Amino acid sequence: MATATKQPSVRDSSNNSVRVEIFDQAYNLRGSDAEYIIKLAEYVDGKMRAVAEQTHTVDTVRVAVLAALNIADEYHLLKRNQDSGTVEYLKRANNLSDALDEVLKDQRRTG
Repeated sequence: MATATKQPSVRDSSNNSVRVEIFDQAYNLRGSDAEYIIKLAEYVDGKMRAVAEQTHTVDTVRVAVLAALNIADEYHLLKRNQDSGTVEYLKRANNLSDALDEVLKDQRRTG
């Protein structure tokens, strides 16, 4: 875990920074939400450790690139699923709108 390796995360509220550890390297990161930064650091650290364990690689740059590819793959799969869900939602909404138009048209003829 990024915050549990050697040193806990340290927050500096004067400049919105937080010190985290990712794959045994310390980083000072800035942002408006320290908890979110810590969560991201833990996620990246976990991905890097999983890649290192699976590949038995000690080259940090190679581990980082492979972890980044894994994260990019997760992102694109989620985006594809979300995009296809949006298309399905729009198709359904159009079908319901067409059905409603037909009902209203029929009511105008009979009413």
